[in-house]
Amino acid sequence: MGDGRDLRTLFGSNDREIHAAEQFTNRQEQWEAVTAALGDHLRTVGAPGFDIEDLETPRDNVLVFHGVGGIGKSTLSRKVEAALAHSEHRPAQWGAPVWGNGHPRVLPVRIDLARSAGTDFERVVLTIRLALAELGRPLPAFDLALRRYWDQIHPGEPLEEYLRRGGLGRRFGRVVPQQMQSALADIAQALLLPGTVGAVVGQVTGALVRALRDHRASVRALAECTRLADFLEAEPDLDSLAYATHLLAWEIARLPRGRAVVPVILLDTFEDVGDRVHRDLERLLQRVVWLMPNAFFVITGRSRLQWADEALHGQLDWAGPAAWPGLAAAEDPAADPDAPHPPGGPPPGSAGRARGARQILVGDFSAEDCDDYLARRLTRDGNPVMGPEVRAVVTARSHGLPLHLDLAVQRFLAIRRTGRDPRPADLDLDFPALIVRTLSDLTPDERHVLRSVSLLDNFDVALASRAAGMTYESAALRMVERPFVRFDPHAVWPYHLHGVIRSTIRTAGDRADDRWSERDWTRAAERAFEAIGERRAAAPVPDRTLLVNCLRQGLRLARDFGLGLGWLADAAWAYVGDSVWEPLAPPAPEGLAPSPLRTAADALVETLSALARRQHEHRERTVARLTAVVDSGLLPAELRDMAVYYRAKAQRDLGRAQDSRDGMRLVADGGGRLAPAARRGLAHLARLAGDFPTALRTADTLGWAGRHHRVLGDVWWVQGDMARAAAAYRAARDEAEEHAVAGERATAQAHRAFTLAFTDPAVAQDELDLAHHLLVGLDLRATRLTTHIAALLRDAGTASAQIEGRAQVLRAEAATAGITAARPAIELALGFHHAVHADEVRLNACLARLRETVRGGDYAYYGDIVCFMAGWPLPDDGPSRAQWLDGPERTRARWRDLVTARRALYGGTP
Repeated sequence: MGDGRDLRTLFGSNDREIHAAEQFTNRQEQWEAVTAALGDHLRTVGAPGFDIEDLETPRDNVLVFHGVGGIGKSTLSRKVEAALAHSEHRPAQWGAPVWGNGHPRVLPVRIDLARSAGTDFERVVLTIRLALAELGRPLPAFDLALRRYWDQIHPGEPLEEYLRRGGLGRRFGRVVPQQMQSALADIAQALLLPGTVGAVVGQVTGALVRALRDHRASVRALAECTRLADFLEAEPDLDSLAYATHLLAWEIARLPRGRAVVPVILLDTFEDVGDRVHRDLERLLQRVVWLMPNAFFVITGRSRLQWADEALHGQLDWAGPAAWPGLAAAEDPAADPDAPHPPGGPPPGSAGRARGARQILVGDFSAEDCDDYLARRLTRDGNPVMGPEVRAVVTARSHGLPLHLDLAVQRFLAIRRTGRDPRPADLDLDFPALIVRTLSDLTPDERHVLRSVSLLDNFDVALASRAAGMTYESAALRMVERPFVRFDPHAVWPYHLHGVIRSTIRTAGDRADDRWSERDWTRAAERAFEAIGERRAAAPVPDRTLLVNCLRQGLRLARDFGLGLGWLADAAWAYVGDSVWEPLAPPAPEGLAPSPLRTAADALVETLSALARRQHEHRERTVARLTAVVDSGLLPAELRDMAVYYRAKAQRDLGRAQDSRDGMRLVADGGGRLAPAARRGLAHLARLAGDFPTALRTADTLGWAGRHHRVLGDVWWVQGDMARAAAAYRAARDEAEEHAVAGERATAQAHRAFTLAFTDPAVAQDELDLAHHLLVGLDLRATRLTTHIAALLRDAGTASAQIEGRAQVLRAEAATAGITAARPAIELALGFHHAVHADEVRLNACLARLRETVRGGDYAYYGDIVCFMAGWPLPDDGPSRAQWLDGPERTRARWRDLVTARRALYGGTP
C-alpha cells in the first residue's frame, strides 16, 4: 500500500482547494526503509566520484525513526543491528537485503545514548573505534590523534583501564590500545626516531607534523590525508575529538578491497542527547555524521531530527535542507512518505530520496509530530489550514494519539461548515467518540475496571481490581492487555492508561448504556483512596518511591472528591521526615483553575507543595503560601504545626529572626511531633544571635529527634574548633544513616565538608565528593549552597581559584532563593581567603559587606571571626555581642592558627 487520500476529510467539505492526506508505517516497512536507504548509501560510497575529503557535499547518510516512548524503537534498533550482523537473526517476515555484488561488508555498531547507559561523547567515539578493531590492523592517522587526545585529557589514566572499568574492555580487551601503540611505533620507525620515542606521543606528533610539512617520502601514505597536519597542531579537546572522526573515515576509505567495510552506526535513545535549547552533545554527534560520509547512521528517538531547519544555524555546524535533503519536511504532504498518518491508512512507499523520506514516524506522535501532522493534514496551496493556536490546543489534548488528531480534524471541518473559523476553545475538549471506540469491544466488567483505573496515575492488577470493588482479578487481567494500557516495568505500579484515553473517560460526555453517575464516581474514588492507603501500609519496609506515588494519587483523589485526610496525614509526616522534597502537587482538576483553600485536603496539598517548591521558589513565596494555610484553619493541629514550623524556617532564612522565634516557640510549646525540631530551631536562632552557651545547653537536650549532633557541630565550628565540629557532624551523618533519613544525612555531610575545608583541602575534597554523592536525587537547595561555599573554603589561599568571581555567583544564587543566611558564610569564606593572602584592602571590603549584610543582628559575630583570622583588633564601635565559649582570645587564636596553617601549606608569607 502506498500514499493515500483521506477520503472522509475529502468528502467532509465543499472546499475543493483543501488538500487532505493520511499515511502510516509498520515494522516491515521500517526494515525495508533501512535496506533501501543502506543500498543507496553503498552505491554512493562505491561510486568512482565519491571523495571522503569532500566536506561540502550534502549528506544523505542518516535514517531516522522517531515516535513516543515505549513503542519499540529500541527493540527495532537492536533487531536491525542483529539482522545486519547475522542473517540468521533476521525476523522471518523481513526480506533479505538486495544490494548487488561487490559491495563492502556491512559492520553494524549500536550505541545506546540513554542517560541510564551513561554514554558520553568519548564513549561514542571509542565504541566506533573498538568495533573496527576486528579489522586486525591499526588506523594510524586516527589512532595517533586519539592517543594524543587521551594522554592530554586523561593524564595518567591508561586507556585499557578506562575500557575495563566502562565495560567496553570485556569485548575488545587490549586490542585497540595495542593497535594504537603499534601505529605510534610504526610512525616513529618511519621517521627514524629512537625506539624508545615510539611510545611518546608528543614527540611522534611533532616529528610527523614536520615531516608532513616538508613532504617527506617516509610519510607519503599519511600525507594523502590533507588535513592531518593541521589537525595535529590543534589543541586536544572534545571538539577536536569530534573532528578526529574525519581521520577515522579517511582510514576506513583506504582499507584494501578485501577488508573494506561500511559501518552502520545505530544511535538509540537520541532524545537523551539534550533538548531543543541545549544542543552541545547533539552538535558533536552531528559532526560525526557529517565527517563520516562513508558510514551510515540509523537514529532512533522520540522526535524528528531538526537538522534540516534553517533556524538552527549557529546551534549546529550544518543546518538546513541544502545540507540534509533527506531530513527536510516534504513540500507536498501527499508526496511525502513520512507524512504523519493515523492507524488504518496506507503505509509509506519505499525509502527513496524524496524530501523527508529519511525521517519515519513510529507509533504515537510527539508534540512536534502532532503539530506537523495537523499542519500538513489540511492544506491549501501548500499552507496549513489549521492555525498555530488551534494546532497547539489539539496537540496538548491529544497526548500524541493519532485518533484524537483525526477526530479534531473532523470537528474543525464541521465548525467551518457553519460559516465561521474555528477558535482554539472549540478544540479544547475530549471526544465522546473515543469512549465509544475504546469501550466497544470490552466486557461490562472490563468497562467497570477501565473507568475505575481512569482515576489513577498508575496501577497494577490487584489495585485495579480493588478500585473497581471486585473480589476477582480476571477482568483487570484482560483489561491490562488492551493496547490503550501502557506498561512501564520501572514504575511503582507498572500500568497506566494512555493519556488521552484517561482524560476522555473522565471528562467527555459518556452516553454508554452503563455510564456512571456522579455518586458512582465518588464511590470509586473512595475505593481507590482506601486501596492506595492499604498498599502503602502493607509495604514490608519503608519505600520512598511508593510513599511519593501513594501521596500524589491520594492527594488528588481527596482534593477532587472532597474526601477526608485519612491515611494522608501519616503519609505526609513520612514524606517530610526524609527531607527529600520530590514535587507532589497534583494538577488542577480538568478545565478548572486552582481554587482557594476549601477543605483539609486542599490545605494539605498546598502545604506539601510549598515545602517541595521552596527549593525552587523565593523564601518569601514560601512564607506567603504557608501563611495562607495557617490562616485557613483547615488542618488538624499537628499538621498545622507542620505549616507553622516550616514557615518559621523560611523566615529564618530570610533574616526575620523574631518571626522565626515566635513560630518555633509556638510549635515547641505545643509538644507535637515537630516540638524537638522547633527546639532545635530555637537553638539555631540563639547561635545566630551569638548566644553560644544557650545553644550548647539546648543541644544537650535535643536527642536524635532534635538533630543534637548537628546543632553541636554548628556551635563548635564558629568557635574555630574544627576537629570537634567535624566529629559532631560525622556523628550526625551516621545517626541519620541509621535512621535512613537521606536528607539529614546529606546535610550533615555537607556541613562536615564545610568545616574540614578550613583545615585540609585534600580531606575536604573527599568529604565534598561524598556530600555530592549523598545529594544525588535530593532537592536541597540550601545544602547545595553549603557545598559550594565549602568549595570556596577548600580553594582559599590558592592563586588561581577565581574566588571573587565564584563568590559573586553564589551571592546571586542565594538572593534568587531568598536564603539570606548564606550571604554571611560566603563573605566569611572570602575573608579566610584574603586573610591567607594578607590582603588588607580586600579584607576591609569583606568586613564592610559583612556589616552591611548582618546590620548588627544575626551573624554579627562573623565580622569578629574575620578580624580574628586577620590578626586585627575588634573595632571599637562594632564588635558583636558574641558570648564565646572559651572567651574571645582563645577563639581568636584558633581562627588565626587556621590562617597560618593554610598560608604555610601554599608557601605564603605573613
